Amino acid sequence: MTDTSLDFRVTREDLTRFMQAALVAAGANQASADAVSRALVTASRMGTDSHGLRLLPHYLQALKGGRINGAPDMVFHQRLAATGFLNADDGLGHLAGYTAIEHAMAMAGEVGMGAVAVGNSSHFGAAGCYALAAAEKGYLGMAFCNSDPFVLLHDGAKPFHGTNPIAFAAPVAGDAPYLLDMATSSIPWNRVQQFGAIGRELPDQVAADAGGKVSRIPGEIAALLPLGGSSFGFKGAGLGGMVEILSSMLSGMQHGFKLLPMGGPDMSTPRGVGHFFLAMKPDAFVEEGAFAHGLAEYLADLRAQPATPNARVMAPGDREWRCQAQRDVDGIPLDSANQSAYAEIARQYQLAPLSRLD
Repeated sequence: MTDTSLDFRVTREDLTRFMQAALVAAGANQASADAVSRALVTASRMGTDSHGLRLLPHYLQALKGGRINGAPDMVFHQRLAATGFLNADDGLGHLAGYTAIEHAMAMAGEVGMGAVAVGNSSHFGAAGCYALAAAEKGYLGMAFCNSDPFVLLHDGAKPFHGTNPIAFAAPVAGDAPYLLDMATSSIPWNRVQQFGAIGRELPDQVAADAGGKVSRIPGEIAALLPLGGSSFGFKGAGLGGMVEILSSMLSGMQHGFKLLPMGGPDMSTPRGVGHFFLAMKPDAFVEEGAFAHGLAEYLADLRAQPATPNARVMAPGDREWRCQAQRDVDGIPLDSANQSAYAEIARQYQLAPLSRLD
């Protein structure tokens, strides 16, 4: 019988073991399984479960249906000294993402910058994982991805852009990286689901019903508003378009409005998702040490600023690193829905189930 108590926590090592075993059982090769588990566990350690452990059942379904190639032959073509294209061969986007940022860093190590467009890919989880991979090796990293339509244009009545994320990470000497990972919509879709589950109204100016009218009732929501809401949504819509151009046009893929929905029902046709990655070597721009000194000074001044009552000024990433430190000690929590989903995966693929951390 599945333990669906709220206090069900697992170690990141056991979660990684389980994910890798399930993915291999579903048809992924070891490189793909390693990349997916690395990205999902990274996201869940930082508290972003919507782009972490919750996604495993979806990827297993896509592998089983044939939408995703579990053993892709990804081929990188370097076009110029600092640019290239990765054909992901309809493989898992996580393997494409980590492969592409490695190529971008290799070029940046040689000429100061490296940019890689990725085509024929699939959903890659949290964009921040790939920017973070660059920052952990001393580079500035950026990651972008298109997705199927769920966000209104400014003054639009129907969804056009996806949530089209922007991620940026920078290395911080002696500390965790600066990490920004944001959707270009006002809120992520999982926030609508969370508010609906607890019977709570949404904030104003973040989502709309099927007619494009702003609504605060989760059950009525058919689309998200771009960042900035009704009055200033041109900002979010413009950023979403920028992500679309980098991810779709530079990779030769169709734009997100024409993508098949991530959630199906078609789980057999590849979606052709596009990504874009950029790596920059700090010392290629200024003398060695100048970047690290300037960033440390900036972050010290930022965190020292006065906050509103009962609040604290934080830099992008601070909240995530705090959560990661706590979850590395206390374990990564699974809610009742995920406990049931993982128990079913264990039964379906005859895997040793997750062990509850005492």
